[in-house]
Amino acid sequence: MKQFIKPLIPPIILSTLRSIKRNKYGWKGDYKTWQEAQNDSTGYDTDKILQTVKNSLLKVKNGEAVYERDSVLFDETQYSWELLSALLLSSFKKGKLSVLDFGGSLGSSYYQNKKFLDKIQSVSWNVVEQKHFVDIGKKEFEDDRLKFFYDVDACLKEENPNLLLLSSVLQYIEEPYTLLDDILKNDFEYILIDRTPFSKKDEKITLQIVPPSIYEASYPCRFFNETIFIEYFKNKNYRVLEDFDALDGQNNEYKFKGMIMEKISV
Repeated sequence: MKQFIKPLIPPIILSTLRSIKRNKYGWKGDYKTWQEAQNDSTGYDTDKILQTVKNSLLKVKNGEAVYERDSVLFDETQYSWELLSALLLSSFKKGKLSVLDFGGSLGSSYYQNKKFLDKIQSVSWNVVEQKHFVDIGKKEFEDDRLKFFYDVDACLKEENPNLLLLSSVLQYIEEPYTLLDDILKNDFEYILIDRTPFSKKDEKITLQIVPPSIYEASYPCRFFNETIFIEYFKNKNYRVLEDFDALDGQNNEYKFKGMIMEKISV
């Protein structure tokens, strides 16, 4: 029936309907507190999300797909060349790379860059994630280079990472600076921030609504104030070597960015 109705609808109405459909998803609302946004969300810890991510990444691991991001499969790898540059930079001094990938899903960034990582003599990629992700990671994905840990302390007991990767994770933490206070006690030589949204005005707490074509979910999300964000790391004796535009793009409210940071010797 739709193919018969559609030609009868004026173009301006079709355009409006598409706009309404698009506007149902993405980042919505301006909340005073994280808890208010949390009350309107479905959360990120549902089993359906985990299974969707697992199935997509297994296809990448098994060579049935080229690239995965946020559970979505792509025909070709979409590289963040700045991310890859930071990985290679951190491997120069000792000829090996050891990464703590906090909130790294089931190894998405590892598989994204695996073609280049295979050229490095020694690679240790360590994902710290929620328990249900780690359980699946250990069972389905772990090998001699890719490891999964339930918390940072457990990782540091076995590994000595010199690069901390924070890709598309800090914006989903209720108290990100408190978390960073704890993680940065470990004095990583390099920190790589990627796919992190910065407000073009004031810091903002909003609700991210995922299109059901990916998976049905919604969760609180923070748009950071860039000046405050950089000043925080400066106070922890890190300097920004380079910043860059992230793959997620921008609009009139926010801009997704990344930063390569280096520890300053004191």
